[in-house]
Amino acid sequence: MNRPLLWGLLASLLVPGAAQAETISVAVAANFTAVAEQLAPLFEAATGDEVVYSFGATGQLYAQISQGAPYAVLLAADSDRPRRAVAEGYGVVGTQFTYATGALALYSTTLDLSDGAAVLAGGDFDHLAIADPQSAPYGRAAVETLAALGLTAAMSPKLVTGQSITQTLQFVDSGNAELGFVAAAQVVGKQGVWLVPADLHNPIVQDAVLLTPGEHSVAAKAFLDFLKSDAAANVIRAAGYRL
Repeated sequence: MNRPLLWGLLASLLVPGAAQAETISVAVAANFTAVAEQLAPLFEAATGDEVVYSFGATGQLYAQISQGAPYAVLLAADSDRPRRAVAEGYGVVGTQFTYATGALALYSTTLDLSDGAAVLAGGDFDHLAIADPQSAPYGRAAVETLAALGLTAAMSPKLVTGQSITQTLQFVDSGNAELGFVAAAQVVGKQGVWLVPADLHNPIVQDAVLLTPGEHSVAAKAFLDFLKSDAAANVIRAAGYRL
């Protein structure tokens, strides 16, 4: 080994924190995108570690995990996939916890949704966007809401399905659908929003879990601890989630 390279390696070992800093890969449910992006710099400032996110529908992310994707942490939009991850050997026993409880909203850029149930029952629109209920928990909540309102059959021909809750929001914002069921956190502060009563669907409990690729990662465990901190809770609550 040449001397400059040797001195460089020695210097990196002697710099405080240099050897400890990590980059972790975190799979994040699409509805939590904006909040996760706010949390990253807070975590990095507190720990010196870097977090890299992959966003998508929870079902799609879980499929990637089951196929060997090296995520250290999963932030799901439900509690089922983290539980399955532990049961199927992809998650670490004893690490699952609820980091947020989501709320469903009906959103439109053109319609008055002061009474969203009445607008849905009236059916004076061509397209209603929902996320894929097989892979996105908010999509499943939307289907449950339509069933609770007795509108499943009437709405079926009008449904436009997004692969994730992010794409569902894009359908509405682009005008490809006059209205759509999205995460309330995605439309905080916007007009044309009807918060769906919580008793119309099952609770949207969003759980986190440490995955086996992150089992020995100090940074991955620190990230989960950070999610439980007051600093993270303030950001999550301000975005429209319940804790």
